[in-house]
Amino acid sequence: ETIIFFSVPIDQCSKGLLSNISSALVTQLSPYGKSYPYGSWGKETMAGSKEIYWVQPLTSGNKHGNVLRTYPSSADFMFSKNHQDFTVMPSYSSTNAIQGPGTILYDGALYYNCYNTGNLCKYDLKTQTIINAPLPDAGYNNKFPYCYYNCYDFTDIDFAADETGLWVIYTTENNYGNMVLSKLNSTLGVIQTFRTRLFKKSVTNTFMACGLLYATRYISSYQEEVFYAFDTVTGRENNALHLPFEKVSDRIQNLHYNPTDQRLYLYNDAYMMAYKLYF
Repeated sequence: ETIIFFSVPIDQCSKGLLSNISSALVTQLSPYGKSYPYGSWGKETMAGSKEIYWVQPLTSGNKHGNVLRTYPSSADFMFSKNHQDFTVMPSYSSTNAIQGPGTILYDGALYYNCYNTGNLCKYDLKTQTIINAPLPDAGYNNKFPYCYYNCYDFTDIDFAADETGLWVIYTTENNYGNMVLSKLNSTLGVIQTFRTRLFKKSVTNTFMACGLLYATRYISSYQEEVFYAFDTVTGRENNALHLPFEKVSDRIQNLHYNPTDQRLYLYNDAYMMAYKLYF
């Protein structure tokens, strides 16, 4: 009998490691323009949920934000029609405003790092209410951002989703600056935590797919590479991957996988891009 996680057949995860990444299927400038190079975008990540495309710009010094724009279909997104704007908080410096680009939309709610803390926030689009919970020992405020030659501001706390559920990727002093990932429940409680030996400041971004953590590194202004995988089932780490993908500018702010369409979503200096993943 096929095991189902969130209405997604686990069979699609039986092929093993990621093997290839397509050329960009989507390359589109953010509706907020190049004035806001930091932010995130994507598609509702929980299988069976209503299709929603979304964009979240960081409008204050590339660090903080308080607005979210959604589109009810891919066509509406592509043609910038029929959007709905949400004001998550009255200002970008309010308690529970958005900090950093590690945001994701999962099961009708926006998950993000709360303003000026190591806490996690969940904004419910339907009720327009917020819950807030601590992430124990997590570094924040640029203590443990993604880096390569330069660090990417306020990327300490990064949400992800895959076939098995909702995750948050971060770092603690207790793990010596190495990557930590925790499985979350719908009220932001930590279900399970995994510690890796991958130094967070040596990678440009990460994403979860089929229970594996993948990490990327900078190759050039126009190319990144997936080079690492950590298996949450076996605890094994693989540093021998060489899976390149294209980009249009140096920095990547948000990168996450969507289990509903097996695509990788990238926010790249105000450009929104997407790729098909092959396992």
